[in-house]
Amino acid sequence: MHLFDIPAWLEVAWPHVVAALTVLISVVASAHAVLHKRDVRAAVGWVGLAWLVPVLGGVLYVLLGINRIRRRARSLMLKQEHGRFPPLFQVAPMKAETVSGPHPEAAPLAPLVRLGDAVVGRPLLPGNRVTVLESRRDAYPAMLEAIDAARTTLSLCSYIFDNDVAGRRFVEALSAAVKRGVEVRVLVDAVGSRYTWPPILGRLRRAGVRAARFLPSLMPYRLPFANLRNHRKLMVVDGRVGFTGGMNIRKAFWPGEHAAVDLHFRVEGPLVGQLQETFAEDWAFTTRERLTGEAWFPPLTEVGTVLARGIADGPDEDFETLRTVLLGALATARTSVRIVTPYFLPDTALITALSVAALRGVQVDILLPEKGNLPLVQWAAWAQLWQVLRPGCRIFLTAPPFDHTKLMVVDGVWSLIGSANWDPRSLRLNFEFNVECYDTALATQLEGVVAARLRNARPLTLEQVDARALPIRLRDGLARLLSPYL
Repeated sequence: MHLFDIPAWLEVAWPHVVAALTVLISVVASAHAVLHKRDVRAAVGWVGLAWLVPVLGGVLYVLLGINRIRRRARSLMLKQEHGRFPPLFQVAPMKAETVSGPHPEAAPLAPLVRLGDAVVGRPLLPGNRVTVLESRRDAYPAMLEAIDAARTTLSLCSYIFDNDVAGRRFVEALSAAVKRGVEVRVLVDAVGSRYTWPPILGRLRRAGVRAARFLPSLMPYRLPFANLRNHRKLMVVDGRVGFTGGMNIRKAFWPGEHAAVDLHFRVEGPLVGQLQETFAEDWAFTTRERLTGEAWFPPLTEVGTVLARGIADGPDEDFETLRTVLLGALATARTSVRIVTPYFLPDTALITALSVAALRGVQVDILLPEKGNLPLVQWAAWAQLWQVLRPGCRIFLTAPPFDHTKLMVVDGVWSLIGSANWDPRSLRLNFEFNVECYDTALATQLEGVVAARLRNARPLTLEQVDARALPIRLRDGLARLLSPYL
C-alpha cells in the first residue's frame, strides 16, 4: 500500500479508529460520571451503560446525565451580584448562643440558627413584624394600599403577572405611583409573563413603569416545566414595607369566596432589607442597573418581636440552601411538624428526614390538595406517598378549590413562609425566596391556618394508597420516573 493512498489506508485503519473512538467515548463518559455524580448508584448505572452499550451509552449520558441546569445557572454570573447590595441594619444580628435570651422558647432550636448562619449567608435579624394575609380576603388589597402609599421607591418581582383584571389593577396603581415621582421597578419571569397574551410587559411600559423579563426564553407558550425560572414573589415599598409569600398576580387570587386559596405576608423591620437585597441582585443581573442609596436601602430599626432571615435559593451559588434548612428543621423538631404545600415530590433525603422525625415521635402532618392543577405532578406524588405514610407521617387532602399555600411550622415556634414548594423544581431548578421566622405568636397564628385547612380535609391512609387499581399505580409510577424534572 502506497503511503499516500488515502482510500486504501482508510480501508485498513477505519476499524481500529472506530474501536479507539468507542473506547474513548466510554472512558470519557465514565470518568465524568465518577467525578461528578453524587449518588453512587447513578454513577455505577451510567458507567455500566457507557461500557455495555458502547457509543449510545456515552451519547445518552451527554444528553441526559450531565446537569446542565446548574452549570448554566453558574455561567449566568448572577453570583457576581451577591453581596453588592448590603442593607443598612441598625440592629445586631441574633446568634445561636444568644437566641435563648429574648426568645427562650427558641432555645431548643439554636442548632437550626447555627445551621442557617452557616449555609444561608444572611444574618438572623430581630425586631420584625409579620402580618398574615389571605388571598380570599386581604392580600391584594394590602399590596395595592401599600403601592398607593409609596413615596420614593417600589420594587416588585413576580413569577406570573397576568394581563387580566387583577394585573391591570396593579398596573394602574403602579402607573399612579410613577406619576407621583416614585421610582418603580418591576421584574417578571419570562416564562411566567406568557401565561396570558399579550404579556403584561407592554402595558406596564406604556404606563411608564420600568419593567424587565428575567431570563427570556424560547420555551413554548405556558410550558409548565421550564428550568431556571424566577419563582420569587417580592414587593418592597420605600425600602421599609415588604410583601412576600406564594401569590402571583392573577385574577384567580382576586378576593372573594371563589378565589384560589393562598397566603401572602406583609413584613416590616430589618428583614425588609433582605427582600430588597434579593430583588436588587436579580434586577442588576437582568438589566445591569444597580439600585443603591437610602431611597432603596434606608436604615431599618426594630418594629416587632419576630426573629427572621431571608433565604434565597436557586441553582447558582445558593444551590440547595433551602433543602439544607428543611433537613435541619426536621432534624431539630421535637414535638410537631406541619407542612402545607401544593406540590409534594421530596427527594430521598427529605423523605428519610420526614420518616425519622415521625419515628422519633414527632407528629408530622402534611396537607396536600385533593385535586391538583398539574395532573402529572400529582400522579408522581401519589407514587411515593406510601414512603412517608408507613413510618407514621399523617397526610390530609384538602377539598377544592385548589390550595396554593406554602407553609411549614415546627414545634409551634419556627415557621417557614415563601415561594418554594416541596418538589425538585423549587429545591433545585428555580430561583426561590423564603423566610424563616422564630416567634411563638406567629407560629400559633399559622397553626390556626393549618387547623382551618384541616376542617375541610380528609385523612389519607396507607391502606387507601395501596388499594389503588394496578393501572393507576402503574401510571403514577411512570410519572414518578419524571419527578426530578417536574
